[in-house]
Amino acid sequence: MLVERGMRVMNVDAVGGAYAIASNYLRKTGAIPDTFVTDDRLLEIIVLMFHRGEYNRLRLANKAISQFEATRPV
Repeated sequence: MLVERGMRVMNVDAVGGAYAIASNYLRKTGAIPDTFVTDDRLLEIIVLMFHRGEYNRLRLANKAISQFEATRPV
């Protein structure tokens, strides 16, 4: 499904799928709490990569996991 946000169009399936994959992995490793609350930092990473041209949800998830773990706040 495509959703128009202002002038940008976002494929919700790709972003949502990538978030589901990444958040599931990060919850299992303990990097994010095991709750149903959306992690804004992870979602922001995925959306930024999507807007830069990455549309494959598995690649989005893997890159987001790497970036999330590399920039984990202390």
